[in-house]
Amino acid sequence: MGGTHARHYARIDGVELAIVDTVSDRAQALAERHCSKVMDSASAAIEWADLVDICTPTDCHAELAHQAIAAGRAVLVEKPIAGELAEAAEIVRHADTAGVPLMVGQVVRYFPEFRRGHELVVEGKVGKPAAARMRRGGGPPKAPWFLDHKRSGGVLIDLAVHDFDWLRWTLGEVDHLYARSVGAGTGQGADYALTTLTFESGCVAHVESTWMDPSGFRVSFEVAGSDGMIEYDSRQTSVVKTHVSGSSRGEAPLDGGDDPYYRQLLDVVATVRGEKPVAVSGADGFAALAIAIAARESAQTGKVVQPVREP
Repeated sequence: MGGTHARHYARIDGVELAIVDTVSDRAQALAERHCSKVMDSASAAIEWADLVDICTPTDCHAELAHQAIAAGRAVLVEKPIAGELAEAAEIVRHADTAGVPLMVGQVVRYFPEFRRGHELVVEGKVGKPAAARMRRGGGPPKAPWFLDHKRSGGVLIDLAVHDFDWLRWTLGEVDHLYARSVGAGTGQGADYALTTLTFESGCVAHVESTWMDPSGFRVSFEVAGSDGMIEYDSRQTSVVKTHVSGSSRGEAPLDGGDDPYYRQLLDVVATVRGEKPVAVSGADGFAALAIAIAARESAQTGKVVQPVREP
């Protein structure tokens, strides 16, 4: 993810990039590729920067975020904002107290299909939403730290947090949920989970999250309401489809060059320059993590759980 961010920062006018990586050869290669510099420590990079972009494993987010905030630097932290709610709450409170912009990399909001799906629901194109269904995943991640759930949180916290964020953004607050997970008992290895969420509005959503699909990565969503339904499946179509009154249409065209990471970082840079407010706040990141943590608790206990609301 650090490499992805570096590639897109290099496209933005007026941005100078420095890289810190525990693997020196990888840092040097990135620096050469993107005409940037290598720093030998996080402290040196934080002192130099206006914006600190944290793309480390999840269990390292909190320490680096606090260092950057204490130095008065704007922060972009990859999702999930942290591995545990207490850590996330401390990051959000620290940034609020320091008056520092804090952004969370819930990048699915920037994928054109998901952005358009959100707009259609909010604009009332399906009427009152009644049911939603989301699916995300593929095979297990290659980096071994993901499969240690103490570090990554497992599939619910590392992967499903994308869908939990999009659903909350689109449908509002979650009242309660129930989840099952293959890895809930062992806390390690590849994982598969199903979560059913009930929103304050009464809408119900089903979220399937997997690191156990050998056929490759796939995402899909559908939202059905009183006046119609929208759907998207990355394996079936390149556009969002709307179905109303016996007819279907594609919500095309979606710009093939509308890279979600580039658009996310454009927003981040604009915030640092004082041109626009934070697009995905620390509070948003906390709320998405709270849903994921509640899903993990439900999967571990077999009980219905209400997500925590406030940091």
